[in-house]
Amino acid sequence: MNPHHEQDLGWDASGALREREAGVHAPALLRAVEWLRGLLRIGGGGHAPVHRVLDVGSGPGVVTCLLAQTFPDAEVVAVDRSPGLLEQVRSRAAAQGVADRVVTQLTDVSGEFDALGAADLIWSRHGVQQVGDQQAALRSLVACLRPGGLLAVAESGLPPRFLPRDIGTGRPGLQARLDAAAEDAFGAMRDQLPGAAATVEDWPAMLARAGLVPSGTRSFFTDLTSPLGMSAREYLHLRLTRLRDRIGDRLDPEDRATLEQLLDSDTSAGILGRPDAFYLTADTVHTARLCHGGVRH
Repeated sequence: MNPHHEQDLGWDASGALREREAGVHAPALLRAVEWLRGLLRIGGGGHAPVHRVLDVGSGPGVVTCLLAQTFPDAEVVAVDRSPGLLEQVRSRAAAQGVADRVVTQLTDVSGEFDALGAADLIWSRHGVQQVGDQQAALRSLVACLRPGGLLAVAESGLPPRFLPRDIGTGRPGLQARLDAAAEDAFGAMRDQLPGAAATVEDWPAMLARAGLVPSGTRSFFTDLTSPLGMSAREYLHLRLTRLRDRIGDRLDPEDRATLEQLLDSDTSAGILGRPDAFYLTADTVHTARLCHGGVRH
């Protein structure tokens, strides 16, 4: 999982954050799914059959439902370790009219994915990085792919930027220091994962080592200029709250005080009222295909 996501929260407890994040990112995620549809195009303008899709680490199911809408002949399986989040998937699918093709599977996403069954397309967003041995996790996902199938992992990208360098209080450069503390916390978390293995995170090379043929990498931007709408502001407030809880003890007293000011709902200096708040980030999606007769693990 990306260090700028709340990987060390309880999965059900983080549901509100993941729900709001997915809503803010939804247009970019739709563009990503449409790109995957294009990659599955075959000669003559048609598309390779997609009968079954896995969304590994589905969260509240925003991408699950986008996949169901984009691939109308496919069963889409939302895979997550949180019963609460899978309940959100079912509610979302019902509201969007795709409940007949969306199923949920409660799984401890620990890198052993072989039991998920065969699929023509596998999507995983910020899922592989939460597994100790990322290379082994990719091999396990490849074992689920049908020949000609596509694996798409959304990892890395651009960490969210939402504050000017100088916000008028505290030392300039707060966001850079928050990012650095989050990176340190993420590294410590990864060191404690079962079977943790150091990996150079060259995702196309990792996919190739798993037996796939890389088929392209693209970044999909979310660019919301100031003044932000309230939905994005509420997401940032929740994000900063979780960040304070996770890395507050890694900050110096001045930065901790500045973060508390940003979380103050009653002042214009808080993130809910700042006129200079914006939101810029990118999801980077790496794809690779299992060729007919390709290596299976």
